[in-house]
Amino acid sequence: MPLTIEIKNMDSDIAVLEMSGKITLGNDCHQVEWTTEKLVNERRTKVVFDLTNISYVDSTGIGIIVMVAGKMKEAGGKLRVAGANKHVEQTLKMTSVDQIVPLHPTAVAAVAAF
Repeated sequence: MPLTIEIKNMDSDIAVLEMSGKITLGNDCHQVEWTTEKLVNERRTKVVFDLTNISYVDSTGIGIIVMVAGKMKEAGGKLRVAGANKHVEQTLKMTSVDQIVPLHPTAVAAVAAF
C-alpha cells in the first residue's frame, strides 16, 4: 500500500498530517519530508504526524521523522507524533525517537499539547 498524506489545518500555524500505509525506504518516504518542508515555508510551525493508519515504519521512516523534527526545531517549530499502533510505537521507543519527538495517543491530544 503506497503512503498517502492528507493535510488537516487545525489553526493558522498548526497542521496535522494524516498518513496511511507504510513509511519505508523509497519515494513514498520522501513525501513526508517534502510535505513538511512546504508547511515550514508557509510558516506552519507546529506539525502533528498522525500515524493512526500507518502499519509499519522502517529505519528510513525513523530517519525521516528525526530529520523533520530537526528541521522543525531549526524553523522555530515543533513536531508531535500521534496515534501510533503498538508495533510502530514500540519501534519509535526502541530507537529513542520518543526522546526527540513527543508521542501522543491521538492527534487531538497532540494538538492540545502545543
